[in-house]
Amino acid sequence: MQFLKTKDFSKLYNSTITFDKMNRRKFIQTNTLSLIGVGTLLSGMSFPVPLGDKSYTSNRPPKSKRNFVSKAVEETIGAVKKGIDNPKLAWMFENCFPNTLDTTVQYEEQGGLPDTFVITGDIPAMWLRDSTAQVWPYLPLINKDDKLRKLIAGVVRRQTKCVLIDPYANAFNKEATGGHWQSDDTEMKLELHERKWEVDSLCYTIRLAYHYWKTSGDTSVFTSEWQEAMKLVLKTFKEQQRKGGDGPYKFMRETPIQTDTMPGRGFGNPVVPVGLIASAFRPSDDATTYLFLVPSNFFAVVSLRQVAEIATEVLGDGSLARECIALADEVEAALKEYAIVEHLGYGNIYPFEVDGFGNKLFMDDANVPSLLALPYLGCVSENDPIYQNTRDFVWSKDNPFFFEGKAASGIGGPHVGMDMVWPMSIIMKALTSENDAEITACIKTLMDTDAETGFMHESFHKDDPKKFSREWFAWANTLFGELILKTFNERPEVLKSI
Repeated sequence: MQFLKTKDFSKLYNSTITFDKMNRRKFIQTNTLSLIGVGTLLSGMSFPVPLGDKSYTSNRPPKSKRNFVSKAVEETIGAVKKGIDNPKLAWMFENCFPNTLDTTVQYEEQGGLPDTFVITGDIPAMWLRDSTAQVWPYLPLINKDDKLRKLIAGVVRRQTKCVLIDPYANAFNKEATGGHWQSDDTEMKLELHERKWEVDSLCYTIRLAYHYWKTSGDTSVFTSEWQEAMKLVLKTFKEQQRKGGDGPYKFMRETPIQTDTMPGRGFGNPVVPVGLIASAFRPSDDATTYLFLVPSNFFAVVSLRQVAEIATEVLGDGSLARECIALADEVEAALKEYAIVEHLGYGNIYPFEVDGFGNKLFMDDANVPSLLALPYLGCVSENDPIYQNTRDFVWSKDNPFFFEGKAASGIGGPHVGMDMVWPMSIIMKALTSENDAEITACIKTLMDTDAETGFMHESFHKDDPKKFSREWFAWANTLFGELILKTFNERPEVLKSI
């Protein structure tokens, strides 16, 4: 299959969405050749047979063209497939679960230490958020496969390097090569692919390092460089509490897309410094309206406490631990005061964004962290009554970015546009559910909306799944694999019933 050029891309979904709306995705435009050189999904791919034929052919690259092979992952694929009676579901799991390893990881060793660069898929740059999420489902397997353990340790080490380069950046080049967004009005460096300040980017690096340690017991990733990176995280979070003014970060971009740049001469809309952390952009890479992004502040509380635990038990750095705990307590107290608000239809819920003035934004976005995903990230209990009220709200037409159509219902966001459901939201609904019927319905919807490709996509039209964005989006693929593996381990009867 030939990689689609920019001018042809919109034909994937009948020009319903223009390529320009996929703002961060514009990087594809100048990097088709480099994509082909990194073990791309599209190289050597076989194609699915029609749905009427039950003998589905794997869409994975041939073994010789896979970027990384894990014995533990291959054994898991075999075991899970045996627990699935539906041939299409088994085929989709086999395609999606290893997609990150097959096509996006670039593993090396530098000075005898692992170093792993992880592209998102169709963009040869590494997002801190995406790279953590892409390898996350493999963590339970690292004690069975030392090669896989080293690969993930390499992601931790690479993320540490990235934070030390610039804690305000969300995405990085493999080398100091510059790129498409070097003209942005912010402090760009050649190592940066993009410099959108997103609280969750730093939280994801902590999430991976912490759980790598908890799973493997390996403390080798907690180097003096990692310790310095965490001090930078703490410094950055404090700067973005905006207690001493706007802080050092600003961002502006020449663009026709309002959500792709910051108002207020690059500093965003004003806030009252109430203890919350300002995030210029959301996990979707869209600009926030009110800078105190609630899901990301919840995530920051969890992350700061994880750093404190590592600082205490591994680094012996009591000062860092105390500062992290103090900030976590402050942000948590501010969330209780400013991020629990009454909605006329749902009672007390968590808003998506607030500003300290009393303004709040009632919505949710499909990208994680989201309000829907709070239990998944360990921020609240699934049984928290405020979360349950919030869950009812976000999965309803009262959420302006909830779309209900002939093909599916789900949450989208401004990033791709109206009426476009993100599979990620359907997956997250299932991952945060304790209801077998709800989980089953979510999996069936995901099976019915893959456009017969065997993969997840960034989004698809609520009435026609063949109109979709991003043919190669590893985060969504691996997240789908995570859902099926979790269901296999916890609810095997659900997979048997599909």
